[in-house]
Amino acid sequence: MFISKVLTPSLLSVLFCFMCNQKIYAATLEHDPQVQQFINEMVSEHSFEKDNLEQLFAHVKIKQKILEAISRPAEKSKAWFEYRQIFLTDKRIKGGVKFWQENIDIINYAEQVYGVSPEIIVAIIGVETYYGRRQGTYRVMDALSTLAFRYPKRSPFFRSELKHFLVMSQEQNFDPLSKTGSYAGAMGMGQFIPSSFQNYAIDFDGDGKKNIWTNNADAIGSVANYFKRHGWKEGQAVTDKLQLSDNNNITMDDRCKRSCKPTLSVEDYKNRGIKGNTSVDDKTNAILLILKQKNSKEYWLAYNNFYAISRYNHSTLYSMAVYQLSQEIKQAYQSTHP
Repeated sequence: MFISKVLTPSLLSVLFCFMCNQKIYAATLEHDPQVQQFINEMVSEHSFEKDNLEQLFAHVKIKQKILEAISRPAEKSKAWFEYRQIFLTDKRIKGGVKFWQENIDIINYAEQVYGVSPEIIVAIIGVETYYGRRQGTYRVMDALSTLAFRYPKRSPFFRSELKHFLVMSQEQNFDPLSKTGSYAGAMGMGQFIPSSFQNYAIDFDGDGKKNIWTNNADAIGSVANYFKRHGWKEGQAVTDKLQLSDNNNITMDDRCKRSCKPTLSVEDYKNRGIKGNTSVDDKTNAILLILKQKNSKEYWLAYNNFYAISRYNHSTLYSMAVYQLSQEIKQAYQSTHP
């Protein structure tokens, strides 16, 4: 009633036609020029059948919620003390201990094969999907298509991921519309994007399939393989916390905010006046982290293994959350398994 009093019949007609066209457009993504170009590429590059791809894209939906989610990642809106409390909870720590106990043989074997600390494997799966319970509710085809064709800022990246996903669906023999994941198209217990699946997912239990969704062995082995391939060094330190005052006059540019590759040695930092007890040799490469607490700052030196964690997600906050959660899980686990 309210709309009819405000809009004239002609405007109502225009609005109605617009809504109809939107529904038609959403239901016929396969006719979109970008999608047609993509389909042609899949035909020429990977020998897909054009008719099959057009039928597939006829069922794909563009999701506005996906565009909204990728535009406001948590790492950009939260300080460390806010971000930390999302993951460092008693429930997630206890869940990590339980997951470790239930999969102890697989986790121990993964450590033996790849040299990755058990608590790191457990913490990654805990942060990513709450030990497999929250793997995402978006259809991967919808997520990747939305970002490939409606998110120009990163369209080339997601077009590439969509290609990887379609190839892996063919190789692994599953319906592309059957898999769900995150708003960015990450899948399974460890939340691998399709290119990561293609490069790092493994059949860890030897059943002939790479199942990172419901097979704990494959998920655990794949996470360990990912870390090994990204430079994790067995037995090496991850970070050391420095006891520095907030009025230390640090003005240097060697502070890490994102994607933190160690470039200076611990000795270099000490020569610049950044000193503290460290668990590594002075020749070890490091990067300085400055994390914001509510009324102060924390200072850390991070090493190669911290950088390996950051290959999973380039956010410094994410990497530190994984590391600190891993230490809490390890301590809780050891208290029950002395």
